[in-house]
Amino acid sequence: MSALAHGPFPVVLAGPSGTGKTTLARRLVQGSQDFCFSISATTRAPRPGERAGRDYHFVDRTGFEAMVAAGQLAEWAEVHGRLYGTPRVELETAARDGRHVVLDIDVQGARQIRDAVPEALLVFVLPPSVDALIQRLTGRGTEADEQVARRLQTALDELQAVTEFDHIVVNEDLETCLAEIRGIVRAETRRTGRAQALRDEVEQMREEIARVLQEQYANVRG
Repeated sequence: MSALAHGPFPVVLAGPSGTGKTTLARRLVQGSQDFCFSISATTRAPRPGERAGRDYHFVDRTGFEAMVAAGQLAEWAEVHGRLYGTPRVELETAARDGRHVVLDIDVQGARQIRDAVPEALLVFVLPPSVDALIQRLTGRGTEADEQVARRLQTALDELQAVTEFDHIVVNEDLETCLAEIRGIVRAETRRTGRAQALRDEVEQMREEIARVLQEQYANVRG
C-alpha cells in the first residue's frame, strides 16, 4: 500500500474582494489532475475578457431566482446588489471524477458550503496589507469610487469571519501562496477522518506484519 485512498473534497477560497482569490483558483486548476474549477452563476455583467461558461454562468435575476427555487444551487448570496451562487452540478461532477472542486466564493457562501458539505476545506485569503488591497481594487480600472468604498466596507465584515475558516494564507507572492494552498490540501488528504476505508487498510497491514512475524521471526520472538 503506497498511499491511503481519500475522497475528494471542495476547497473553498474566500476573503475580501481584491485579495486574488480568482487568480489563485485558476492557477490551482491549471494543468492539474487533482483540482477542477467550479463555475459560479451570477447576475452581474461580464467584465472585459470574461466568457460565459468559462468564467461564470451569466444569468438574469429571474433565471437565478428560478435556480434557487429549484434547489439547483449549493450556496448563493447577494453581494453589492448582484447574485452569486454555486450550481450543485459543479460539486457532483467533481466528486464523480475524484477531483477537488475549487470554489472562489464570498464568506456568506463559504458558510453555506460548510453547512451543506461538512468535509469542505475552507481557506481564507488575506492581502499582505490594506494598501495592497486598495491598490488591487483601484488598479483593476473597472471599479468606480463608490464600488471600491462598498467593497472595503464589506471587507470590514468579512475579516471578522477569519476564525470560522480552517486555514489562512497571505497572498503577497502568488507562487508562494499557491504552494502553501497545495501543501494544505495535501496535508488534509492525510487526516484520518478523510481517508477512505482507513480501518480496513490498517487492519490489512497489521495482518501482514503478524504473518511476517509468525513466518520469519518466530524463533526470535520465542
